[in-house]
Amino acid sequence: MGSHKFMILLFVPSFMITLSAVFGYNLGVTRPWCAQTPHPETCQFYLGHDPRSIPIRGRSQFRNMLLQLALSNAKNGWTNTYSLGSRYQSGKGKAAWADCVKLYEYTVDRLNSTANPNVRSGADDSQTWLSTALTNIETCKAGFVEMGVSDNTLPLLSNNVSALISNTLALNDPSSYSPPRTTNGFPTWVRSGDRKLLQSSSPASNANVVVAQDGSGDYMTINESLAAVPKRPGNSRYIIYIKAGTYDEHVEIGSKLKNIMFVGDGIGQTIITGNRSNGGGYTTYNSATVAAVGDGFIARDITFQNTAGAVNHQAVALRSGSDLSVFYRCSFEGYQDTLYAHSDRQFYRECDIYGTVDFIFGNAAVVFQNCNIYARYPPNKVNTVTAQGRTDPNQNTGISIHDCNITAAPDLAPVQDSVKTYLGRPWKLYSRTVVMETYLDSLINAAGWLEWSGTFALDTLYYGEYMNTGPGSATDNRVTWAGYHVMNSSADASNFTVGSFIAGDSWLPATGVPYTSGL
Repeated sequence: MGSHKFMILLFVPSFMITLSAVFGYNLGVTRPWCAQTPHPETCQFYLGHDPRSIPIRGRSQFRNMLLQLALSNAKNGWTNTYSLGSRYQSGKGKAAWADCVKLYEYTVDRLNSTANPNVRSGADDSQTWLSTALTNIETCKAGFVEMGVSDNTLPLLSNNVSALISNTLALNDPSSYSPPRTTNGFPTWVRSGDRKLLQSSSPASNANVVVAQDGSGDYMTINESLAAVPKRPGNSRYIIYIKAGTYDEHVEIGSKLKNIMFVGDGIGQTIITGNRSNGGGYTTYNSATVAAVGDGFIARDITFQNTAGAVNHQAVALRSGSDLSVFYRCSFEGYQDTLYAHSDRQFYRECDIYGTVDFIFGNAAVVFQNCNIYARYPPNKVNTVTAQGRTDPNQNTGISIHDCNITAAPDLAPVQDSVKTYLGRPWKLYSRTVVMETYLDSLINAAGWLEWSGTFALDTLYYGEYMNTGPGSATDNRVTWAGYHVMNSSADASNFTVGSFIAGDSWLPATGVPYTSGL
C-alpha cells in the first residue's frame, strides 16, 4: 500500500496542485478567450498558471498558446506513464501500459510537428495531426479499460491532455483550408515518383532490397529487412520487395521509418499472417499482424491476415496510423476488427476486406475506393461493417466508402438470410461514416445501421448514404436517427470524396495509385 500511495502523490495531475507562487494570466483576460473552447475551465486554469503572461493578440496567437500547453502536458504525460512501468511487469497490465508509452510518444511527435514553425503544414495538416494526438490518448485509456486494469491508473493518465488538445482543435481556423487540387486524377499529395511506382507493371524491379523465404533475396524475413533500413537523405522512398510466400511474423513499421513501401507478388501470393488477439491476451491495438506508424507507408499486392478466428474476438490484420498511407490491390482477412484505420489520412484502392464485427474501424480520415468488402459468417448472427471512432466534433476524421461493393463472403452467402448485416454502428459519440455510389447486396439489413448501446450517439453521429445501388440500397426503411442522412445533393456528398475528405489531390498522385477525386 505504501508504494501505491507514493505513486499517487507523485503523479497527481498538475491542476490539483496549488501554485500560489506562480503568476499567470488574469481571469478577466482569459475568460473571453477560453469561452471559445469546449473546455473553458481547463483553459483558464492552465493560462492562469502560465508564467509568461505575454499579451494575447489575436486568435492565432491564442491557438498557439493552447498548443504549447497541450505539448507540455503531453510530455509530462509520457514521463508519468513511463514511470508506471514498475507497476506493470507482466500480464494484461503490461500490455496496456506498453501501448500507452508508445501512444504518448506518438502524441508528442504529432504536437511537435504541429507546433514546429520549420515544418511546412497547412490547416488540414494541423487538424489531422491534432486529431491523431487526441485519438492516441483515447486509445491509451481504452487499452486499460479493455484489459480490465483500470484500478487507479486511469486518473494518473488523465492529466488534461485530451481537453487541451480538444481546445486547440476547436481553435484551428477552418477558413484557412484551401480547395484540394487534382493531378491526373490523383490527390496531389501523392508524389510523382510514388505514382510511377504504383502504376508500374514491375515495381519490384525498383526495390532497394528483396525478402524471400527461399534465401534468394537479401533477407528471409520482413523484420530483418526493416531492421536494416539505412538512414537516407530526405527520407526518400525505400522499397522492400516481398516475394511470394507466407510470412508468419508480426511487423511494425515504426514512427522513424518514413516512406517505406512493401511490394508483393499479389493477393494470395505474398501473405503476412499472425494470430494475436484480445482473447489471447493482447490489446486490440497491439493485436495487429502488421502495424504501420511511420508516415508515407505504401503497400501493394499483399495479403494481410489474422487467423485468430472469431472465437478470439478482436484480432487485427492491419493497423495504420501512418499519415498519407496508401494500400493498393491488397487483401485484409480476419473476423472481428480486421482493419484498424487508427488515425491520420489513409487511402485504399482495389482492396479486398473480409470480416464480421466492426471489421473496418478506427478514427482515421480514410477513403475506400473501388474495394470489395466481404461480410463473413459471424458466430452471433450479426455483422457490422464499420465502427468509426470520432470522439471530438472538430476532428477531421471519418470513414468514406466510395464506389465499392459490399457483399457476402463465400461462407456467408448460402445462409446470409439468417444473419443481420449492417453498414455500421457508433463506436464513439461523433462517429462519422458515409457510403456513396456503392453496390449493396441483399445481405444489408433494411434498417441499414445498428445502435451501439441504446440511444448512445444517435443524435451526434453522422451517417450518410448517397446514390448507392443494389438490392440492399433502398433507404425507405432505414433508421430514423437525427444523425442519419440520405444525401440527395452531390454538393453534400462531395465533402467525403478523395479530393475533399483526405485532400487526396495534394498527395495521392505521387503514389501512382489510381483514384477518383470527386463523385
